[in-house]
Order: sequence, then C-alpha cells, then structure tokens
Amino acid sequence: MSKSDYYDVLGVSKDASDRDIKKAYKRLAMKYHPDRTAGDTALEAKFKEVKEAYEVLTDSQKRQMYDQYGHAAFDQNGGTGGHGGGQGDFGDIFGDVFGDIFGGGGGRRQSRQQRGADLRYNMDLSLEEAVRGKEVEIKVPTWVSCKPCDGSGAKAGSKPKTCSTCHGAGQVQMRQGFFAVQQTCPTCNGTGQTISDPCNKCHGQGRVEKTKTLSVKIPAGVDTGDRIRLSGEGEAGMHGAPAGDLYVQVSVREHPIFVRDGNNLYCEVPISFTTAAVGGEIEVPTLDGRANLKIPSESQTGKMFRMRAKGVKSVRSGAVGDLICKVVIETPVNLNEHQRDLLKQLEDSMGSDGNKNRPKAQGFFDGVKKFFDDLTK
Repeated sequence: MSKSDYYDVLGVSKDASDRDIKKAYKRLAMKYHPDRTAGDTALEAKFKEVKEAYEVLTDSQKRQMYDQYGHAAFDQNGGTGGHGGGQGDFGDIFGDVFGDIFGGGGGRRQSRQQRGADLRYNMDLSLEEAVRGKEVEIKVPTWVSCKPCDGSGAKAGSKPKTCSTCHGAGQVQMRQGFFAVQQTCPTCNGTGQTISDPCNKCHGQGRVEKTKTLSVKIPAGVDTGDRIRLSGEGEAGMHGAPAGDLYVQVSVREHPIFVRDGNNLYCEVPISFTTAAVGGEIEVPTLDGRANLKIPSESQTGKMFRMRAKGVKSVRSGAVGDLICKVVIETPVNLNEHQRDLLKQLEDSMGSDGNKNRPKAQGFFDGVKKFFDDLTK
C-alpha cells in the first residue's frame, strides 16, 4: 500500500518552517493520540502516520533525503520507526513536542545549578559622605562555600554521584493522560546528583553560614536610591553553584542646612532688612567651606542667588551642580526704645508718599481697592 505524502499528512506546504511543522503536529497529535481515540485502530494508525511524518520532516537530513527521493529514501531500513518498528513509543515523541509547555524536554534536559541568592545591604550616609565618597567596611551575614569539601557537599575523598532517578537531569516526567508534565526530581531536589557520604561541616549543602567583612568603596556623588553591586558577594549556591551578588542600597540622611536636588544644593540664608535694603556682602556655607555672597540693594525676601559649581559632582557624568541660596529677610526682635524710635523716624521720613519705597505694597493695596469697588457696583 502506497504511503501518503508526508507534507499532505501534516497539512503543510513543502517550504513550511520547522515551527509550522511542529504546530501542525501538535494539533494532529491531540486529535489522533490513542489516549483520546479509545482504542480505535484506524485513528491509531493515523497517529502513527502523523508521528512518522513529523519525525522525518523535523530532521534536516531526513527531510532533505525525502524531498529528493521520496519514501524510497527509507524503504531499505524499514522506515523511520513508525511503520517498521511496531507500535512505537508514543510517550517520547509526545514529550518532545509538548515538553516545552510544561517545563522541558524530558530526560535530555541538562541539570542547572541554582546560583545563590542576591543580598541587599542598606547603607546610611551623611550628605558630606555621599558627596565626597568614602571607603566603608561592612559586615554581612551570609552563606559561603564550604572549604573542607570545596563546595561539593561530599566528604573529602568522595564525590557526588549522578542521580539514579533522573539520571542527572534534575527533573522527572510525570504522565497525566496524554500530557507529559515535568517535575523536580524528588530524589536529588533538582541538582542531578546525590551524595552518599556528606561533608561533616556543611552536612551535604556545600555551604556554611558566616559573617563576611567587606570593604565597599562609595563613589563620590551618590544619592538616595543608588545601588552599588558587588558581584559574587551574595550567598554561595548549594553544591558548588555560583554565588549571588550583594547590592549596597544607599540612603542619604537629611542635612541641617542643605537640601539636595539632583546635583544642586539649596539653602535658606537669613539677612537683615538693612542688608536687603542697602545691599552688602554676607558669608554663606558651602560643602567646601565658607564663601562670600554679594546681596544687591533692594533685594526682596525669597530672592534666589546661584553660586556656580558649589553643588555636587555627578557620579555618572562628572558635571558639578550649583548652590542656590534663598534669602529670607528677618524682622528684628527684642528692640529697645531707642531702636524703636529710629525705626519710627525711618517710617516718618518716607512721608505720605512712602508707597514708592514699597512697590509690592503699592500694587497690593491698589488691587484691594479695586476688589471692594467691584463689590459695591
């Protein structure tokens, strides 16, 4: 009896990609698999045909031979196994195709060592420390590789053995109907190895608890939210697996004088109303020490003065921010009688036209007058 064309069996074109072939096979396998056809021999034969077509067309060499010679390319060796080898192993091919849905490709999957966990260390810094940078010693409780067994978990002179249950894959296949589900091997817990003679110090884990002392270099210019990564300084993995990383999380404490915004610093500077009126020079703090700031005459409270390059040097770009000083005019307190008299003389000297010396007051009271005039209309 002549065989059907493999491409027709799967319902794909001759230039179909491997992905298209696999997709077609999944659809047909679900339709004709013996677990779903309840012993129907005709449908079982159809499944064998679909399986055989899939095996040939997903093998690049077999597909090339089939495209060139057709079924004759396989007649001498009894076919691909679907017709010449009895009923065939439905489980293996089904696991190959559907394994990726449930976590893998069966026993051929290679076990992977699970790296150790990443750690986080919270570091509080003053503004000065964050701006200038520093080197800090920290103590971190963690897991480290066991020295007596060199991280293997096996006693010196012995070695871990390949797990007899999963044969080193770290997973086993559980069948539920026609589905093949991958699960972690219960014997080796996914490591792919078993230890018959565990190390006395780590009891087979390959790691022990220890508090490490590390030197951390804090670069100049860091800010709250920045993280410093120390590769390989996290927890050691079990049975010799690579260690995770340690992340130092930076938090900068509030400063009594300065407020930081990016690379700029802000501060409020109190000045007397005399300095504000006639101008002068005042001393202001910076992170580099004292600096002089010129106050022009007739300065109003809230006026901002920018001092170039007196801020923070960026940890990323190297650009230096500015120091922005906001002047706040102080009203004098605890005046004696003589001082009060002088202030009254100043007020009287401005006369009835004193509003010209108070431009904001003039504008405000003009606005108030207009507001009440509008209400009475």
